[in-house]
Amino acid sequence: MRAALFDRYGPPEVLYAGTRPIPVVGPDRLLVRVHAVTVNGGELILRSGQLPRWLMRGRFPRQIGLDFVGEVAEVGDGTHGYAVGDRVWGALDEQPDENGQALRSLADYVAVAPTHLSPAPARLASIEAVTLLGGIPALIALRRKAGLQPTERLLVRGAAGGVGSIAVQLGTAFGAHVTGLGSARTLEFVSGIGADETYDYRSTPLEQLGPFDVVLDTVGTQMPRLRRRLAPGGRMVATSFDMTHIGRSLATITASAMHGRGRIRFFRGSPEYGLLTELARMADDGVLQPVVEETYPLSQVAEAHRRLADGGVRGKVVISLA
Repeated sequence: MRAALFDRYGPPEVLYAGTRPIPVVGPDRLLVRVHAVTVNGGELILRSGQLPRWLMRGRFPRQIGLDFVGEVAEVGDGTHGYAVGDRVWGALDEQPDENGQALRSLADYVAVAPTHLSPAPARLASIEAVTLLGGIPALIALRRKAGLQPTERLLVRGAAGGVGSIAVQLGTAFGAHVTGLGSARTLEFVSGIGADETYDYRSTPLEQLGPFDVVLDTVGTQMPRLRRRLAPGGRMVATSFDMTHIGRSLATITASAMHGRGRIRFFRGSPEYGLLTELARMADDGVLQPVVEETYPLSQVAEAHRRLADGGVRGKVVISLA
């Protein structure tokens, strides 16, 4: 099968469309023929080799890809509820395979546990639907971690991105007053998807904003300053942190629980059947709108990574394998 691979760490040019064996489907697994995958910020950091060495274990060539929309190609023994041809979507939990490699989705086929997928939104094409999978961390952050309530003031940093754009839509749907923080060229877009107020992060001092009941940080590089924008009883959730300075980021999150008000909650957005089915329902009901910045074929995977790295992306950069 075709797969996006890289043989060394470096710039987008290290990526290429190579070949790998089609995964063998064991018990309690489904083989999915992949139609579309998005490019995620964490993959850019992994590909570039900026992570600490202990986080970059694994043999070359390495694969990329976390989410997917596709159709069931094979059903393993002991797996129920799905049939060949069913259209599904989901995400991987990055658990390593028998060779120590994290499972990745940017390939013609991926083997997935049924708990990590659900039926895909019926009204959306695969290229559109896959952009909504950023809703997994957004939904966990706003509902489970922050407990966002109607009329509360919500600040979304990185409001135009893959997670932030869904968080803005969710915050609006939940009845919050949503403020979006992004680049100047994305502010009109952020207003268009439901934000009540928008600000350019380059020209607006954070000290002029707030207070907020909930702060959702999808970027992770100015957590202490954002935390000070919380109202009494406010909650801050980070879906990302500065991976190039992991020690400093972890120290900030840990210290927030011991000093001052407003503990910073950080988590990894684990895919779950219940979350996926809820997102699919909201997509089919028109509550969530997909945002495709640009679509590339697998042969142009390097160009897709370069586009995300250039910044100013609205929604998601998508790679089509159909």
